[in-house]
Amino acid sequence: MASSTALKGLSPRTGQWRVVDIVVASVIAVAVGVLFFVWSAGYSGISVLTAGFPPLAGLYSGGWLIAGVLGGLIIRKPGAAIYCEVLAAAVSALIGTQWGIGVLISGAIQGAGAELVFLLFLYRRWNLPVALLAGLGAGLALAISENILYNALWSFEFKLLYTVFAGLSGVVIAGLLSWLAMRGLARTGVLSSFAAGRTADV
Repeated sequence: MASSTALKGLSPRTGQWRVVDIVVASVIAVAVGVLFFVWSAGYSGISVLTAGFPPLAGLYSGGWLIAGVLGGLIIRKPGAAIYCEVLAAAVSALIGTQWGIGVLISGAIQGAGAELVFLLFLYRRWNLPVALLAGLGAGLALAISENILYNALWSFEFKLLYTVFAGLSGVVIAGLLSWLAMRGLARTGVLSSFAAGRTADV
Protein backbone atom coordinates (compact mmCIF):
# COMPACT_ATOMS: atom_id res chain seq x y z
CA MET A 1 0.00 0.00 0.00
CA ALA A 2 2.77 2.43 0.91
CA SER A 3 4.45 1.92 -2.44
CA SER A 4 1.46 3.44 -4.21
CA THR A 5 1.69 6.73 -2.37
CA ALA A 6 3.80 9.81 -3.06
CA LEU A 7 5.45 9.65 0.34
CA LYS A 8 6.00 6.76 2.69
CA GLY A 9 3.52 6.79 5.55
CA LEU A 10 0.71 8.41 3.55
CA SER A 11 -2.36 6.49 2.50
CA PRO A 12 -3.42 6.68 -1.17
CA ARG A 13 -6.42 8.78 -0.17
CA THR A 14 -4.38 11.41 1.64
CA GLY A 15 -1.49 11.46 -0.81
CA GLN A 16 -3.32 11.61 -4.12
CA TRP A 17 -4.58 14.92 -5.50
CA ARG A 18 -8.24 15.11 -6.57
CA VAL A 19 -9.64 17.40 -9.23
CA VAL A 20 -11.26 19.50 -6.51
CA ASP A 21 -7.86 19.85 -4.80
CA ILE A 22 -6.31 21.26 -7.96
CA VAL A 23 -9.21 23.61 -8.59
CA VAL A 24 -9.37 24.98 -5.04
CA ALA A 25 -5.58 25.24 -4.75
CA SER A 26 -5.55 27.21 -7.99
CA VAL A 27 -8.32 29.52 -6.79
CA ILE A 28 -6.42 30.15 -3.54
CA ALA A 29 -3.21 30.83 -5.45
CA VAL A 30 -4.81 33.23 -7.92
CA ALA A 31 -6.56 35.16 -5.14
CA VAL A 32 -3.39 35.42 -3.08
CA GLY A 33 -1.42 36.27 -6.23
CA VAL A 34 -3.49 39.43 -6.56
CA LEU A 35 -2.75 40.12 -2.88
CA PHE A 36 0.96 39.60 -3.63
CA PHE A 37 0.79 42.28 -6.31
CA VAL A 38 -0.87 44.75 -3.94
CA TRP A 39 1.57 43.82 -1.16
CA SER A 40 4.51 44.35 -3.50
CA ALA A 41 3.16 47.77 -4.49
CA GLY A 42 3.07 48.71 -0.81
CA TYR A 43 6.71 47.76 -0.42
CA SER A 44 7.78 51.06 -1.97
CA GLY A 45 6.36 52.95 1.00
CA ILE A 46 7.88 50.49 3.46
CA SER A 47 11.33 50.77 1.86
CA VAL A 48 11.28 54.52 2.53
CA LEU A 49 10.61 53.84 6.20
CA THR A 50 13.32 51.17 6.46
CA ALA A 51 16.01 53.03 4.51
CA GLY A 52 17.88 53.87 7.70
CA PHE A 53 17.74 50.29 8.99
CA PRO A 54 17.18 47.84 6.10
CA PRO A 55 16.72 44.66 8.19
CA LEU A 56 13.34 46.01 9.36
CA ALA A 57 12.02 45.20 5.89
CA GLY A 58 11.89 41.60 7.07
CA LEU A 59 8.86 42.46 9.18
CA TYR A 60 6.94 43.15 5.97
CA SER A 61 7.89 39.91 4.23
CA GLY A 62 5.19 37.67 5.71
CA GLY A 63 2.62 38.89 3.21
CA TRP A 64 4.48 37.09 0.44
CA LEU A 65 4.32 33.77 2.30
CA ILE A 66 0.58 33.36 2.77
CA ALA A 67 -0.19 31.29 -0.32
CA GLY A 68 2.02 28.36 0.64
CA VAL A 69 0.88 28.14 4.23
CA LEU A 70 -2.83 28.67 3.51
CA GLY A 71 -2.79 26.29 0.56
CA GLY A 72 -1.04 23.64 2.59
CA LEU A 73 -3.47 23.96 5.50
CA ILE A 74 -6.52 23.65 3.26
CA ILE A 75 -5.44 21.12 0.61
CA ARG A 76 -3.36 18.95 2.97
CA LYS A 77 -1.57 17.10 0.20
CA PRO A 78 2.13 16.81 -0.63
CA GLY A 79 3.24 19.67 -2.82
CA ALA A 80 0.30 21.97 -2.03
CA ALA A 81 2.40 24.64 -0.35
CA ILE A 82 4.88 24.83 -3.22
CA TYR A 83 2.14 24.70 -5.86
CA CYS A 84 0.14 27.53 -4.31
CA GLU A 85 3.15 29.72 -3.60
CA VAL A 86 4.62 29.36 -7.11
CA LEU A 87 1.27 29.89 -8.85
CA ALA A 88 0.53 32.94 -6.70
CA ALA A 89 3.95 34.33 -7.60
CA ALA A 90 3.24 33.68 -11.28
CA VAL A 91 -0.05 35.56 -11.05
CA SER A 92 1.64 38.56 -9.44
CA ALA A 93 4.29 38.50 -12.18
CA LEU A 94 1.64 38.41 -14.91
CA ILE A 95 -0.18 41.36 -13.35
CA GLY A 96 3.07 43.28 -13.32
CA THR A 97 4.95 43.12 -10.04
CA GLN A 98 8.17 45.12 -10.04
CA TRP A 99 10.30 42.00 -9.52
CA GLY A 100 9.14 40.37 -12.74
CA ILE A 101 9.56 36.68 -13.48
CA GLY A 102 12.18 36.33 -10.72
CA VAL A 103 9.35 35.93 -8.23
CA LEU A 104 8.89 32.37 -9.47
CA ILE A 105 12.22 31.38 -7.93
CA SER A 106 11.30 33.16 -4.71
CA GLY A 107 7.92 31.44 -4.68
CA ALA A 108 9.48 28.01 -5.07
CA ILE A 109 11.96 28.64 -2.25
CA GLN A 110 9.38 30.11 0.13
CA GLY A 111 6.85 27.40 -0.66
CA ALA A 112 9.49 24.78 0.02
CA GLY A 113 10.10 26.32 3.44
CA ALA A 114 6.47 25.79 4.41
CA GLU A 115 6.29 22.42 2.63
CA LEU A 116 9.21 21.10 4.65
CA VAL A 117 7.35 21.73 7.91
CA PHE A 118 4.23 19.92 6.69
CA LEU A 119 6.47 17.04 5.55
CA LEU A 120 8.13 16.86 8.97
CA PHE A 121 4.70 16.13 10.42
CA LEU A 122 4.03 13.62 7.60
CA TYR A 123 1.07 15.71 6.40
CA ARG A 124 -0.94 14.55 9.43
CA ARG A 125 -0.94 17.54 11.79
CA TRP A 126 -2.74 20.76 10.90
CA ASN A 127 -3.15 22.63 14.17
CA LEU A 128 -2.06 26.14 15.11
CA PRO A 129 1.50 25.22 16.17
CA VAL A 130 2.11 23.52 12.81
CA ALA A 131 0.70 26.54 10.96
CA LEU A 132 3.00 28.85 12.91
CA LEU A 133 5.99 26.61 12.21
CA ALA A 134 5.11 26.54 8.50
CA GLY A 135 5.05 30.33 8.50
CA LEU A 136 8.40 30.33 10.27
CA GLY A 137 9.85 27.87 7.77
CA ALA A 138 8.70 30.00 4.86
CA GLY A 139 10.06 33.14 6.50
CA LEU A 140 13.46 31.60 7.12
CA ALA A 141 13.60 30.28 3.56
CA LEU A 142 12.82 33.77 2.27
CA ALA A 143 15.44 35.43 4.46
CA ILE A 144 18.22 32.97 3.70
CA SER A 145 17.63 33.14 -0.06
CA GLU A 146 17.39 36.93 -0.10
CA ASN A 147 20.50 37.30 2.04
CA ILE A 148 22.33 35.30 -0.61
CA LEU A 149 20.74 36.82 -3.70
CA TYR A 150 20.08 40.43 -2.73
CA ASN A 151 21.68 41.26 0.62
CA ALA A 152 25.16 39.91 -0.02
CA LEU A 153 26.82 43.23 0.83
CA TRP A 154 25.08 43.55 4.20
CA SER A 155 26.99 42.94 7.40
CA PHE A 156 26.45 39.63 9.19
CA GLU A 157 24.48 41.42 11.91
CA PHE A 158 22.10 42.95 9.38
CA LYS A 159 21.58 39.58 7.70
CA LEU A 160 20.91 37.92 11.04
CA LEU A 161 18.41 40.58 12.08
CA TYR A 162 16.68 40.38 8.71
CA THR A 163 16.35 36.61 9.18
CA VAL A 164 14.87 37.07 12.67
CA PHE A 165 12.40 39.70 11.47
CA ALA A 166 11.37 37.66 8.43
CA GLY A 167 10.86 34.61 10.62
CA LEU A 168 8.64 36.58 13.02
CA SER A 169 6.69 38.03 10.11
CA GLY A 170 6.21 34.54 8.70
CA VAL A 171 4.90 33.26 12.02
CA VAL A 172 2.39 36.09 12.51
CA ILE A 173 1.28 37.03 8.99
CA ALA A 174 1.66 33.77 7.09
CA GLY A 175 1.20 31.33 9.97
CA LEU A 176 -1.39 32.83 12.31
CA LEU A 177 -3.44 34.71 9.73
CA SER A 178 -3.54 31.71 7.37
CA TRP A 179 -4.73 29.46 10.19
CA LEU A 180 -7.43 31.97 11.16
CA ALA A 181 -8.46 32.27 7.50
CA MET A 182 -8.73 28.49 7.23
CA ARG A 183 -10.91 28.34 10.34
CA GLY A 184 -13.11 31.13 9.05
CA LEU A 185 -13.57 29.43 5.69
CA ALA A 186 -14.30 26.12 7.41
CA ARG A 187 -17.11 27.70 9.43
CA THR A 188 -18.80 28.92 6.24
CA GLY A 189 -19.00 25.38 4.89
CA VAL A 190 -17.07 26.08 1.70
CA LEU A 191 -14.41 23.57 2.76
CA SER A 192 -16.85 20.71 3.32
CA SER A 193 -15.09 18.66 0.64
CA PHE A 194 -11.83 18.92 2.57
CA ALA A 195 -10.57 17.55 5.87
CA ALA A 196 -9.89 21.16 6.81
CA GLY A 197 -13.65 21.73 6.86
CA ARG A 198 -14.50 18.64 8.88
CA THR A 199 -11.82 17.84 11.41
CA ALA A 200 -11.92 19.01 15.02
CA ASP A 201 -8.53 20.72 14.90
CA VAL A 202 -9.80 23.48 12.61
